[in-house]
Amino acid sequence: MTSSSAPRSHVLDSARPDAEAGERQSRPRLFERQERLRLFGYAGRPRTDVRERLVPPFPEPSTRLWEIVGLDRARAYRVAKAMDWLGPVLVAVLAGAIRFWRLGQPRAVVFDETYYAKDAWALLRLGYEGTWPDRKVADPQILAHPQVIPLSDTGAFVAHPPTGKWVIAAGEWMFGLTPFGWRFMTALLGTLSVLMLCRTGRRLFRSTALGCLAGLLLAVDGLHVVMSRTALLDLVVSFFVLAAFSCLLLDRDHARARLAAALPVGADGRARPDQDTGGHAGTGWRPWRSAAGLFLGLAAATKWNGLYFLACFLVLTLLWDVGSRRVAGARRPYRAVLRKDFGWSALSVVPVAVATYLATWTGWFLSDDGYGRHWADGRSGTWSWVPAALRSLWHYEYGVYRFNIGLHIPHKYESNPWSWLVLGRPVLFHYESPQPGRDGCHTAGACSQAVLALGTPLLWWTACCALVYLLYRWALRRDWRAGAVLCAVAAGYLPWFLYQDRTIFSFYAVAFVPYLCLAVAMMLGAVLGPPGADDRRRTLGAAAAGGLVLLIVWNFVYFFPIYTGQTIPYADWHARMWLDTWI
Repeated sequence: MTSSSAPRSHVLDSARPDAEAGERQSRPRLFERQERLRLFGYAGRPRTDVRERLVPPFPEPSTRLWEIVGLDRARAYRVAKAMDWLGPVLVAVLAGAIRFWRLGQPRAVVFDETYYAKDAWALLRLGYEGTWPDRKVADPQILAHPQVIPLSDTGAFVAHPPTGKWVIAAGEWMFGLTPFGWRFMTALLGTLSVLMLCRTGRRLFRSTALGCLAGLLLAVDGLHVVMSRTALLDLVVSFFVLAAFSCLLLDRDHARARLAAALPVGADGRARPDQDTGGHAGTGWRPWRSAAGLFLGLAAATKWNGLYFLACFLVLTLLWDVGSRRVAGARRPYRAVLRKDFGWSALSVVPVAVATYLATWTGWFLSDDGYGRHWADGRSGTWSWVPAALRSLWHYEYGVYRFNIGLHIPHKYESNPWSWLVLGRPVLFHYESPQPGRDGCHTAGACSQAVLALGTPLLWWTACCALVYLLYRWALRRDWRAGAVLCAVAAGYLPWFLYQDRTIFSFYAVAFVPYLCLAVAMMLGAVLGPPGADDRRRTLGAAAAGGLVLLIVWNFVYFFPIYTGQTIPYADWHARMWLDTWI
């Protein structure tokens, strides 16, 4: 054995210098490559503790800015820490000021407010949607002094579930059937959406600055502002979906924290992947996932496109569980998720959403005159074991489905979803031409008063580039944050391609506007550079990102008059029609 092992040892010893030399040559190349990747934000710092990979800690806030303005280190730290909430609140205050400013103007029934404002009032008075005269008769009576409300208690067939109209009704309950009253709740939800996006972005990116940047972009998006100032249903869908997305992010962090706590810790104090823990450890009760089911049920009970978010978010959260168990050490993470997570996930989301949806029809269930309320009474058949009220609702909803898929009435402002991201065909909600000396027209020529549902152009066109960047991050860098944002955009956008022959409008895109803002914020975060970059890199990145943000804000200010129905000279209105398709 000794004679046979000696030559082998000699061979290994003779090969070792060449191997060590090759390793020494490869290390600088590897280090340089990693540094180049980090320079552009493509490679994170190496972590050896699995717990940090499962739940990355929030970084300590920087005190540099506050020390520059003269605060000592202790006070600077307290102020920087307070910005975790103070920053989002300040951005939300700005958003609220924009959305509530002259909210009652124009004093008119704008676009589809003629349906939803009146249906909301009927829900408030009857518990179900009643019947109104033709809009040319009813709308002037509602706006007249004294006001006349020509509501009949005969049930009316309506195309959407009641939740969004109940939301609008809350504002009418407080302020009456007035433009301010029926717009109040959408303005409030639009403002809260900005606050929620700031906090959601902070959790997603582990950066208060990027979270506040995403919220600021949403605060100055023209489409979100117009929809927040109009009593339509799509902003309500957007709010509930964003709330569900936020809850799922919280659920992800909490579930991963439980997995991290279950991992065995070595003598060096660090946790490492463990096959048994990753494959068999439970994550306990997940209330945030149930809360997401509640909000998704409310979204679907506002407009049915909320169902697409429900399906996509359920798949998304299961994939997050797969990733969690893989990091924790599971050899077969998909099998582990099917065994430990899938059943509870479905039960904590889908039944909650279904129950929520049915609960929003309580007013109709309790009524006698709601449309189709007693359709199933006295009918027998295969499904007669199902309560008559539920069968009546099913028949009603089937009729609504047939109506929606068969809606092919031509409309001047209808558009194809291919054009939405580039703002090909915005919708004109309101337009009047005040004569000189009247309604704020102080020029010798004609004036214009318009409300155009148009996203802030520079923001949306930048978002197109950001989506391409996120596709790269998700497909080639396996960045879960990019995947989450893309999933939300896809859930709100791609289903409309199934209905290209139907009458649809570009303002439906407000449902996924928050995620476009997150995409832009993530791209600008890469432009800023990683925390470890040198001062020159960070300065150049900050100048480029800051310049783009300022251009977006300027762009919003420029278009602000046609978002809020201000009276401006006709030439100024026409100058803002950058594309012929906007007219």
